Amino acid sequence: MKKQQPRQDEWKAGIRRTKIPSGGRKTTIGGQALIEGLMMIGPTKKAMALRRPSGSILVEQMPMHQFSQAGKIPFLRGSVRLFQQLVSGTKALLRSAEIVEKDDKPDDSAQQQTPPKGSPPPQNTWFSKIGQSVEKFLTKHSDAMLYVSAAVGIAFSVGLFILLPNFITGFIKQLTHLSDSRSAGTVIIFNLIEGLIRIALFISYLALASKMKDIRRVWMYHGAEHKTIACYEDNQVLTVDNVRRYSRFHPRCGTAFMFIVILVSIIVFSFVGWWGRWVNLLIRFALVPLVAGIAYEIIRLAGRFDNRLTRAISTPGLWLQHLTTAEPDDGILEVAIAAMRAVIPEEPQSDRW
Repeated sequence: MKKQQPRQDEWKAGIRRTKIPSGGRKTTIGGQALIEGLMMIGPTKKAMALRRPSGSILVEQMPMHQFSQAGKIPFLRGSVRLFQQLVSGTKALLRSAEIVEKDDKPDDSAQQQTPPKGSPPPQNTWFSKIGQSVEKFLTKHSDAMLYVSAAVGIAFSVGLFILLPNFITGFIKQLTHLSDSRSAGTVIIFNLIEGLIRIALFISYLALASKMKDIRRVWMYHGAEHKTIACYEDNQVLTVDNVRRYSRFHPRCGTAFMFIVILVSIIVFSFVGWWGRWVNLLIRFALVPLVAGIAYEIIRLAGRFDNRLTRAISTPGLWLQHLTTAEPDDGILEVAIAAMRAVIPEEPQSDRW
C-alpha cells in the first residue's frame, strides 16, 4: 500500500485545479516538447532550448509569427492558430533533430582519405542525381514544405479521428434495423457511437505512443514544460528545486484542447443529420475548422475562470496527461527553465491569459 501512495497523490494533484495563490498569474506562455528540448512561445518572443550530447544547453531564438486579422476573430482564430502552431512546431522539431544529430555525429573529416591513384572516379548515378535534386528543392522551398507537412499532419489527424470513426459507424448502421432512419433520436444515437469510437481511437493512439521509448523521453519534456509554467505562474524563482515541486499536469494543455475538439464534434455533427457515407465524410471534413474554432474558445474560457464548470471541462484533459506527460529528471528541468527564461516578456503584464 505504501508504494501506491505517491501515485495516488499525483493523481489527486492532476485532477484537481491548482489554486493560484495571491499574486499569482495565468500566463499565455506555452510550449511544445522537442527532441531533447523544448520550444516556448511568449507574447513577444519564441525560443527553443536543447540538451546537446556534450551536456551543454543550447538556447536559440526563433522568429515570431504575426497573425493575420483572421487569427484574431473569435471562432475563426482557433483553426488559424492551430495550423500556424503546427507549422511552427514542425519547424522546431526538425531543427532540434538536426542539431542533436549533428552534435551526436562524430567528426570524421580527419578519417577521410584521398582515393588511391588509379582508382575510378565516384559514379554520379541516376539515383544520386535525383537525391541531389530533391535536396536542392527542399532547401530552396523549406518554408513551403513546412506548410505542406503541417497540412499533411492535419489531414492525417482528421482522417484518423474524424473520418474513420464515421466510416466505422456507417458500417454499424448498415447492420441495424435503423439503417434507413433519419429521425433526430437515431441521428443522436449514431453520433454518440461515432464519438465513442473517436474517443477510443484517440486514447488508444496516445497509449500506444506512450509505450515507445523515444516518445517517453518527449513526454518527460512535456511534463517539464507544465511544471515550469506552473512555477512561473506561482511567482516563484525558476530554479530546479522550485520547479520540481509542481505537478506535471496543467489545465491549459494541447491534450485538453484535442479532447474538447472530440466532444464538440459530437455535438456539432448531431445538428447536421446523418446522410450517405460519402456525404457524411464531406460534411465532417468541411466542419473541422468550425469545431476547432469552438473548442479553442472553450479552452480559453476554461483557462480564464476557475469554477465547477471550467474544472469539469479541464478534468478529461488532465486525465489524459497521464499518457502524454512523464515525470522529468533535473537535467530536463534545467532545459525547460532555460527555454522559459528566454521568452519571459519585459512587460510583466503582457503575458496575462
